[in-house]
Amino acid sequence: MIDPSTPGDSAELARFGYTQQLKRQLSLGDLLIYGMVFMVPLAPFSIFGGVFDASHGMVPLTYLIGFVAMLFTAISYQQMSHAFPVAGSVYAYVGRGLNSQLGFLAGWAILLDYLLVPTLLYVIGANAMANVIPSVPQPLWIVFFVVLNTLVNLRGIQTTARANRLFLYGQLVVLVVFVVLASIAISNGVNGASWTLKPLYNPTEFSLPLIFSALSVAVLSFLGFDAISTLSEETRGGSRAVGRATLWALALVAALFMVQTWLAALLQPNLVQYPDADASNNAFYEIGRLVAGPWLQVVIALAVAIGAAIANSLVAQAATSRLLFAMARDRQLPQFLSQVHPVTGVPQRATLLVAGLSLVLGLFFVGQINLLASMCNFGALSAFLLLHVAVAWHYRGAGRRLVHGLVPLIGFVIISYVLVNSDIYAKVGGTCWLALGIVVLVFFKATGRSTELQVG
Repeated sequence: MIDPSTPGDSAELARFGYTQQLKRQLSLGDLLIYGMVFMVPLAPFSIFGGVFDASHGMVPLTYLIGFVAMLFTAISYQQMSHAFPVAGSVYAYVGRGLNSQLGFLAGWAILLDYLLVPTLLYVIGANAMANVIPSVPQPLWIVFFVVLNTLVNLRGIQTTARANRLFLYGQLVVLVVFVVLASIAISNGVNGASWTLKPLYNPTEFSLPLIFSALSVAVLSFLGFDAISTLSEETRGGSRAVGRATLWALALVAALFMVQTWLAALLQPNLVQYPDADASNNAFYEIGRLVAGPWLQVVIALAVAIGAAIANSLVAQAATSRLLFAMARDRQLPQFLSQVHPVTGVPQRATLLVAGLSLVLGLFFVGQINLLASMCNFGALSAFLLLHVAVAWHYRGAGRRLVHGLVPLIGFVIISYVLVNSDIYAKVGGTCWLALGIVVLVFFKATGRSTELQVG
């Protein structure tokens, strides 16, 4: 039975032609934890080597610029969550604030991100577990992670929220242990390390194209604040809670990212790039071994596996299923995906579809961490471009010039620059995905199917 415990929020939802189908059970704290778990406080552990290579060692600088870049997008999300407090995230915001056909393309673009993020996380988790139990093949780990997360998500959003709290606390404990031991190791000159600001700015290596190229990979760590908006219809407190959680989660994880990557980079004073892909993929695990020996290497690997392949994948699967639910409810995807379980309030079929796709793609892309990361970013960043345009258009003439004019303009420019400097394979693959979306739109038009959304 669906719980209509927040009649004000339900009435607000009715303005857009929807009834309250999902259960409103989440608090502001639940949203904040959800966003932080999605972004993963330990996210740099798994892609540190890739960002290190691309930025020539200036990893914390890359994350600082990434925070600034994402802050403008987070503000735009906050504004649109106030205007349109419905599930569907950027799909709903662009579709209602700008144009329904562009809204479909925004949803289609970020769907690439949402479909590939769980896959990437399972691949990262399997790679991490190979550092703990090398005898178990990575594909078996992927199967285990997919089945476990699907069972938890099918039990309901409250079960997911409780699991999120446990996962977040565990990750923060591991992070504190690493920060303390890494600081001691640097003070003792382990591996030639010394206290310096060089990872934040190395004048002999610095260039804007270099940093923005690295940013196209590092920005993956920030993706997740946007997924908070997919829970708008399951939140007590409505759009205000969604907007506040979005900004707070982004700021908190940015600070954590910078601290851990600064310490890790200090422990690699003689490197600007790793010699091969294997060394890059396992860079942080080796840093853990340098800091405190094999036991910390194992702890970091386990934390990455649990944080990525269980905690992060859990919320990624939930967010993706809500996006599929919202688009199917509006007849932009097959309508069977809009079915909601009468007891748990979960979009069950959408959840199972995400699980199946993640399993197939995860087994296909085993070991392809950097390629998957770049592909995920392309979809999200393309959708963010349309979001910024939607903010400026929706509030034209009646909004605040700073928040509704300058902020989306700066956000658009930064995201565009990152996209231009992204991986060539990601650009090719992402462009093909968008082209497929355009074909689907043409099919809709040819068959007389409308993409119009009720504005409220």
